[in-house]
Amino acid sequence: MKEEGRAECGGPALYEDPDFRCVDASLFSGSSTPLARLQGDITWLRPQEICPSPALFPSNISLGHAKQGLLGDCWFLCACTFLLKNKQLLNKVLPEDQPQWGDSRYRGCFHFRFWQQGHWTEVTIDDRLPCINSALCFSRCHSPTAFWVALLEKAYAKLHGSYERLWAGQVSEALVDLTGGLAERWSLGDFGSEEEQRTAQDSDQVRRKRLDLNLLDPVKDDCALSCSTHSTPGGLTELDQYHALTVMEWLDVKTVSGGEVRLLRIRNPWGRRYWGGAWVWRGAGWDSVAPDCASELQARVAEGEFWLDEAEFMSQFDDVTVGYPISEEGYLKSIYTGNLLTHSHQLAGRWVKGHSAGGSRNCGSYGSNPKFWLKVCERGEVVVSLLQCRKWRNTEKYAQTPVEDSNNTKHQHYQAIALHLWKVEKKRFNLSRMLNKPPRASTHCHAYEREVVLHGQLEPGFYLLIPSTYQPGAEARFLIRVFSSSSISLSAMKSPAPPLPLTADSEWETSYFCGSWVEGKTAGGSRNFLSHWQNPCFPFTVSDDPAVTSGVNVRVTLHQSRPDTDLHPIGFHIYKESSEKPGKTRESRSGGFSRLCDAELDLWDRCCSTNIDLPPFASWPAMKEPARPQISCVCLCEHTCTRSLWMRRQAGLVGIPKKSLYPEPPRLWVDGQLHACRRLGHQRLSVGWAANEV
Repeated sequence: MKEEGRAECGGPALYEDPDFRCVDASLFSGSSTPLARLQGDITWLRPQEICPSPALFPSNISLGHAKQGLLGDCWFLCACTFLLKNKQLLNKVLPEDQPQWGDSRYRGCFHFRFWQQGHWTEVTIDDRLPCINSALCFSRCHSPTAFWVALLEKAYAKLHGSYERLWAGQVSEALVDLTGGLAERWSLGDFGSEEEQRTAQDSDQVRRKRLDLNLLDPVKDDCALSCSTHSTPGGLTELDQYHALTVMEWLDVKTVSGGEVRLLRIRNPWGRRYWGGAWVWRGAGWDSVAPDCASELQARVAEGEFWLDEAEFMSQFDDVTVGYPISEEGYLKSIYTGNLLTHSHQLAGRWVKGHSAGGSRNCGSYGSNPKFWLKVCERGEVVVSLLQCRKWRNTEKYAQTPVEDSNNTKHQHYQAIALHLWKVEKKRFNLSRMLNKPPRASTHCHAYEREVVLHGQLEPGFYLLIPSTYQPGAEARFLIRVFSSSSISLSAMKSPAPPLPLTADSEWETSYFCGSWVEGKTAGGSRNFLSHWQNPCFPFTVSDDPAVTSGVNVRVTLHQSRPDTDLHPIGFHIYKESSEKPGKTRESRSGGFSRLCDAELDLWDRCCSTNIDLPPFASWPAMKEPARPQISCVCLCEHTCTRSLWMRRQAGLVGIPKKSLYPEPPRLWVDGQLHACRRLGHQRLSVGWAANEV
């Protein structure tokens, strides 16, 4: 986030965060929660003003667990509990060796890191905390002198825009933000009838409903596990709806009758027990186990914790959230098998209305959704995640607020999303025909969740991933992440860029270039050949008017004068004569090739060529006869192109070093499509081409 925060912390005065000030705007946003009743009652104090000897962590780490205050962020506090089990992750979120109270280096600021959309983001805060009557009013540690939870909560509130934005959320989201890993939510509801289970036995949703704690045995000591209720449970009479708790451990205990009972130790973020089941202190359940075993288990219970058996757990809670363990090397560990997922890739994407927001499989436009290639090199376990960005509106550098007001539900914060995966025999296939077949794996239904996950054992080969929203035209940014126990690769399938709106009152100027490919002179072939630099090349400058700063639309068309039955595959390349990466079109076997460009301010170089594709895409060898098609290139500019357009004849490198012509590989591909968009500002460009043969 803000890098200059560290510099500001170095002054003699105590740091005061200018981006998250001690005002109501940092506390409230919309005032739609019970938190609004606290307006006017909250003051901001530093830890040394609250207690005489503050510290980040207590000497007894069990007293460092979070205790919920007046803010309804139990979902976030459940994720904080997991950090205490993994010191490596805790040091990632809260870097070590930060000056604390009593240290001569202390300046009243702390630095935290949160994982956001594929990378770790730093958040710097001051240590002034919301208080009522000189005591913390929001989350705190069980130890009154420990402040790591209160400071972490403030940093997370700053990331979201205000404390009130933390009211109600999903444990899975907080786990991902604090670990950079994955988390899945499983239902503990009714399994449905046997007939319904048989009908959808391959469904991810049904498999998740059938999950029991036995499946988590390989990772029971490492994974994060929480449970939540959507209504008031019978055992926890004080709870209201929508409360999350942490599962600290579970174990199988032998009973006096020779059987076994599975017990789970649960931590309530409120810091109070208040459970009315059979396994409360001196409850009837303890009579079924040996007295020494009962005493040992009861001694493990800390403040805010209680035991219950598996049957009670399944009946009293509605769902569980499981966070993937992370090894010391930083690899995710599968919650299904315990295998290390040592290979990972991620790519960002976006659904754009009218271009790549195709909607669900029920829509005819589904095939226009973004598509990704997943190559699996050997059989292995693969986990694929689709994570969408929340709809934010940035009002200040740090203060982020959702587009909707706070009365709205998560259905309005997120799109309903799903992920489908097909196995294909080769990269060239009929998309429409393939989409009519059932997918190899999918999330099966669109969910209003920030992240959906699919899991499976995949055989070697190519797979096509298609993320989608339920509604066509729904726009959002997203991140595709793939984790695997075997070698994989992930790449985006190239698609044409969306067309730019053209202004009706703009003036277009047309410039023509004519030339030919001559064997031994200007027939250099595609970029696969060293002689590619011999192809004709035409530099030109677009919009030398200094008043034009936003860019102009440019359309370039390459046409070869040959019969339609004897066309060469042709294409042109866009090179920027600078350190920037140039752009390129793929060679296409057509008579004409046109692009609409919206280019930035810089110098470009456009070179056109025909193509002899190398294996495995080769379909014909080089021809012996020289290629001399008559060609023409047309350049239309929305504003005025300079008249100083000139042609490099024959070799095309007169007075210019060879390396300066093609400094880097092209950056833009059109994939044979006849339309794409780029905006060109004031710059010199060069247009060139090449035929199929050298």
